[in-house]
Amino acid sequence: MVLGNTISQAQLKLGFYGNTCPDAESIVTSVVREASLSDSKTSAVLLRLHFHDCFVQGCDGSILIDGSSAERHAFGHQGVGGFEVIEKAKAQLEGVCPGVVSCADIVALAARDAIALANGPNYQVPTGRRDGLVSNMSTADNMPDVSDSVQQLKAKFLDKGLSEKDLVVLNAAHTIGTTACFFMTQRLYNFFPGGGSDPAINPDFLPELKSQCPQNGDINVRIPMDRGSGQTFDSQILQNIRTGFAVLASDARLYEDEGTKSVVDSYFDVLAPIFGPVFETEFVNSIVRMGQIGVKTGSEGEIRRVCGAFN
Repeated sequence: MVLGNTISQAQLKLGFYGNTCPDAESIVTSVVREASLSDSKTSAVLLRLHFHDCFVQGCDGSILIDGSSAERHAFGHQGVGGFEVIEKAKAQLEGVCPGVVSCADIVALAARDAIALANGPNYQVPTGRRDGLVSNMSTADNMPDVSDSVQQLKAKFLDKGLSEKDLVVLNAAHTIGTTACFFMTQRLYNFFPGGGSDPAINPDFLPELKSQCPQNGDINVRIPMDRGSGQTFDSQILQNIRTGFAVLASDARLYEDEGTKSVVDSYFDVLAPIFGPVFETEFVNSIVRMGQIGVKTGSEGEIRRVCGAFN
């Protein structure tokens, strides 16, 4: 059973659809691959969708519901996308195994495939999630935010049963994808306290960021969150955090707290290549753990016919 939004490892299992829909995972993989070939942003978008789904009411597909007051329209979900990819996979699955594969599982599987397509680690996803019956904007009020302090981020992750290490390695998902200059304005031009720019930004990096996001410029311009490696899933973003080349303020903050700083540094210890830790392995552990937050299984929830609407 699941208490609140904590993690339940009990009722998900690898190969849940092995008998009821044996091609389920390969169908999702082919849809994600096709989407990625037509749009290079797909991997980052699908990874973010999984994170945002799980952090509100658990990994139950609640973010997929469409409607004027539905969760996907919450302020904390700005810029979240990938809905059409999930819906396309669902339509294909309904054609083969109607009423069997949940939208929540499709989101988790699509994130796995997205990571692999960005040259990240391959991993297996336990399945058996069912789709939630509630989707409301107000439920997304407490999403982690780029303006959060490390203490706020740690508290929000702890509330979901996730550790400091999970915070660091899941934040490193910013290794792929972009952010809007909208989220950079305060960090570059009106940093608190004192105004001006965030002193954590490396002086060699500041002119580059300001040229990409000029003051009073277009706030919708998008820039890579991982300088130098924005298309490839790797640990470069953690190295950027160590050297003052983090793009987002929330990423930079991870190096200002002793606990999270030690996690970041652990991947660059002189003995790490021999004795570990290995970033890719620990990312897999964390994202699989995240994918079990507040899951609905057994007779809970439903299996939606389409992902954007309750049955």
